[in-house]
Amino acid sequence: MNRLSIDTGTPRSVQGHVISGALASGAIAGALNYNRYTKKEISKNEAIYDTLKLTLQGGIATSSAIAAANFLGEGKLFKMANMVSLGVFGIYALEKIDETVKKKYIKETLCLAKNKKENE
Repeated sequence: MNRLSIDTGTPRSVQGHVISGALASGAIAGALNYNRYTKKEISKNEAIYDTLKLTLQGGIATSSAIAAANFLGEGKLFKMANMVSLGVFGIYALEKIDETVKKKYIKETLCLAKNKKENE
């Protein structure tokens, strides 16, 4: 028996929980963003974009948490920490991609507005 052992149940399917986590976070994000959209706080495209981003992040968070719990149950603390780190990195990576996409979109929008103004 391992020195540290916590009964987390039988090892759970990480792949199955990626889908579960993505669906759950997508439902929550969708409801919250729909509420923001109906209050005219964000556009329809912004609501869809943010919902998709949060859906992916929820899948990443859930899968890394399930994998970490599986390793914790086996007493494999280093592997557990690695899974948590992968989850953090995955979510952070999506945030950086989001920033890059938004900067590019803003730059293109400003260029289009500038060109339109020059052509008038």
